Amino acid sequence: MNKQQSQQFSELLLKLTNELAVSTTLDEALERLVEITTTTIDADRGTIFLNDERTGELYSRVAQGNFRREIRMLNNRGVAGWSFMNNESVIIKDAYKDKRFNKDVDESTGYTTKNMICCPIFSLKGEKIGVAQILNKNKGSFSKNDLEVLETMTRQAATTLQNNVIIEEIEASRKQELEFLDVVSKVSSELEIGPLLQKIMETITKMLDADRSTLFINDEKTNELFTEIGQGLGKTSIRFPNSVGIAGSVFATGKSINIPHAYADLRFNPSFDKQTGFFTQSILCMPVRNKTGKIIGVTQVLNKRGGTFNKEDEARLEAFTSQISVGIENAKLFDDVQNMKNYTESILASMKNSVITINEDGIITTCNRAGLHLMKLRKSEVLGKHINEILVDDNAWIVEKCDDLETPEDEDDLEEKNNLPKYRDLEFLDTELHFNNDKVSANITIYPLITEKDHEEHKVGSMVMIENISDEKRMKSTMSRYMNPELAEQLLDGGDDMLGGKQSVGTVLFSDVRSFTTITEALGAQGTVALLNEYFTVMVDCIQKEEGMLDKFIGDAMMAIFGTPIAHDDDPDRGVRAAIDMMVKLNEFNAPRKKAGQLCIDHGMGLNTDSIVSGNIGSPKRMDYTVIGDGVNLAARLESACKQYGARILISEFTFNALKATYKTREIDKVIVKGKTEPVGVYEVLDYHTPETFPNMVDALGIFNQGFELYKEGNWDKAIKQFKGVLKANPDDVAASMYIERCDILKKQKPKKWDGVWVMTSK
Repeated sequence: MNKQQSQQFSELLLKLTNELAVSTTLDEALERLVEITTTTIDADRGTIFLNDERTGELYSRVAQGNFRREIRMLNNRGVAGWSFMNNESVIIKDAYKDKRFNKDVDESTGYTTKNMICCPIFSLKGEKIGVAQILNKNKGSFSKNDLEVLETMTRQAATTLQNNVIIEEIEASRKQELEFLDVVSKVSSELEIGPLLQKIMETITKMLDADRSTLFINDEKTNELFTEIGQGLGKTSIRFPNSVGIAGSVFATGKSINIPHAYADLRFNPSFDKQTGFFTQSILCMPVRNKTGKIIGVTQVLNKRGGTFNKEDEARLEAFTSQISVGIENAKLFDDVQNMKNYTESILASMKNSVITINEDGIITTCNRAGLHLMKLRKSEVLGKHINEILVDDNAWIVEKCDDLETPEDEDDLEEKNNLPKYRDLEFLDTELHFNNDKVSANITIYPLITEKDHEEHKVGSMVMIENISDEKRMKSTMSRYMNPELAEQLLDGGDDMLGGKQSVGTVLFSDVRSFTTITEALGAQGTVALLNEYFTVMVDCIQKEEGMLDKFIGDAMMAIFGTPIAHDDDPDRGVRAAIDMMVKLNEFNAPRKKAGQLCIDHGMGLNTDSIVSGNIGSPKRMDYTVIGDGVNLAARLESACKQYGARILISEFTFNALKATYKTREIDKVIVKGKTEPVGVYEVLDYHTPETFPNMVDALGIFNQGFELYKEGNWDKAIKQFKGVLKANPDDVAASMYIERCDILKKQKPKKWDGVWVMTSK
């Protein structure tokens, strides 16, 4: 380059610097740089690609020619990607003969690339920020001089480009922050939980550019995660235990989970995808904490569009959830207050017992339907009347007691006068009342209605509760020993039709104590009975909590039914939840006994869902309400089979397929039980396990499932290898050991027609 050319080139660089200096946006700077470089080098078109470090992509905002749009591609693709990754400039005289050239762009645009030059763009500090690409020299081919010109011009422009990128990022961040604060403000102002969850989900889905999202709130009363809305799912209500699935794991551990490929992760349960037809690709799940750090819920976002969730997505979601957690708690509080108000207004109407409230002047302020029915009066004849006008004659003593709720100073329940409560409840059991010439036996409780003012209790009225003790109530009291009191009440309301016999679908649970003979020999008769009574008390509570019916005790075993005489739409889940709870409570029951060196109890359970016949069965002298049928027998067979697999809870495929919620299970066999000809799938429920009782569960289950599939295919050697892998993860896995022995037997037998079905020879 001679002196004149050098001066001209210096002037060109100065022009370039000035042109870029007056550019107000990154788009303008890129456009001017492309225009000047392309004109100077005398080429058809050019493109300046900048590197996006967050996505690993090269992007361009301006391309000369017929196209002016944003182009993005991975920063290792094509000639531009090669130049960027290798820090080298390149001259290509025939593009279609160069392996690095990506023909797809030409094919999609209709443009034909003949020759090209490409160079990485470095800042003055040596930082690599992008790639410059010039296509199709108008006359002849590109020369080294053309490449040197391009390198010099892009180096001169690099600082301006960097500054424009920074300014654009600052503006985008500022705009995003303002939008973020605006959204937080709008979301936090919503008090109703349903609309609030919907707004949050819409915001998160849009903010993270995802397919859908769900915010689960923890219900402390039921230990369940619930949501009233799922973005992309329509209005729905979902509830499940707060220890189940990926959301349950995040809630329990307080640690976020970012899964780039859902189906490659053993923690992911694809059953919900099967039910809805949705295909989950990526998952970001994060705990939601309140201002004190307590976890109040979990937010779950699915399917990041165009890739997987990154660290920036995690940071944005964490920032958003931390800001709106106050709004969530306020909405929960508002919802609780509203529910309490509605509950308070409806509780009197729904109560079976009669309730009368009286203000401090003796005026009746409320009386529920049961009270009006008991007294055979209309509401207009009671409300606003003085209690002396309603409770008269033989019933007048109740009025006197309403005025006698202050605790006597000589009350001997408490030792010191200063510790005495100012007011007390009064209870009168099995008393007689008279209404309209009818005699009623009742339990009566009188409560003081108290408010606190200036740190002192003040009585503002009284509440009289009257429980009518009828024959049905007495029967309910008896039946409540066998089933949930509410279930007993429904059964009694149904009358003889429900007791006479009916066919329905129910879930039967069998439970049996292991090594009962050893317990009897060690404890003797009285000790054994005392232990069993204590054990059965705990187990029956678990069954009744899920509104199951205790059918009978059979020595050290017991049988329960879910679905009859009163059916629920989730009876299989109730049965499985009861079984899980029975195992958890059994471990709690055994803990102090083990510590004290006492004998512990172990048991197995089997559950099956099938058609059963229920009703009063027996002789005229003695009848029992019970259930019969093949469904009952299969449950008993599964309970017995627990010993073979080292399991505590086995369920049939019929119960498994009927479950609505998701549990930690594994398919453990496909068998033909004794007395049957058709095979039945058997599943083990593992939710009660802890990391101590089943170490490395996720890894062990994944390996076991692979081994089980190989076993069903008859690939004995590979199956044995997998089952041995299970034992490395959990040496105490009895099922894995059993399958190793079974595979050895089958290898020797070499069955000609193997269908993966095992025939049980014992009950």
